[in-house]
Amino acid sequence: MNINDQFPSKYLKASDLKGREVTVTIARIEMEALAQGEKPKPVLYFVGKEKGVVMNKTNAMNLAAGYGPETEDWLNMPVVLFPVWTDFQGKSVEAIRIRPAPRQPVQRQPASADPRPTPPVQTATEDNFDDAVPF
Repeated sequence: MNINDQFPSKYLKASDLKGREVTVTIARIEMEALAQGEKPKPVLYFVGKEKGVVMNKTNAMNLAAGYGPETEDWLNMPVVLFPVWTDFQGKSVEAIRIRPAPRQPVQRQPASADPRPTPPVQTATEDNFDDAVPF
């Protein structure tokens, strides 16, 4: 029995990543109070995923460095979620970190030669005028 399965969470936990880096796309950002009486915090939700990630200052600054400080600019942007060990209240705990995903290089098609031959340029002489042209 996995103990994490016995205590499901509305939010993504580091253990959900199973030690892997995961690339996802930001779908929306919502302000949510995590506990009654607490100040709301931003939560990132991702395309095709149910659980969101509660943002902390470290993750917010990582995304701001890559995508700018306006959270509206983060929508539809790819990010990498990955687990790290960090100190929290004197204990070593696993946490989720977020960074902008590396940008994929643009695949450019090589310039191809036009398979159609270019017609020779003709100069205007009385020999090549076509009297059937209506203008």
